[in-house]
Amino acid sequence: MQTVAPLVADAGADTGPVTRRWLIGGGIWAVLTALVFLLLNPILAAFITILAATFVAIAALAANWDQHSTFEEREQVRAHKRAEKWERTKDVRERDRARWEAHQARKAQQ
Repeated sequence: MQTVAPLVADAGADTGPVTRRWLIGGGIWAVLTALVFLLLNPILAAFITILAATFVAIAALAANWDQHSTFEEREQVRAHKRAEKWERTKDVRERDRARWEAHQARKAQQ
């Protein structure tokens, strides 16, 4: 059986680029918000600010979209875990099978 490395990120993962991306997006959003409120009607400025904040959040969250694991990789990890559990509980299944066969034998004798 092929072993698969877990897809869990290390506890000390480098999150510098993510933080930087949020700071850059947030800074641009803050500057645009200030300009829009100075130049436009407050209601229109609020609308533009909300749209810009939504765009910044979507852009920041979607920036590393392609770096996530695929369905096949996640399913391979799950299959590996199921195989480990199957091996670990082999004795319990054997004991249950013996009890079931004993029960069926008693039932057949009656």
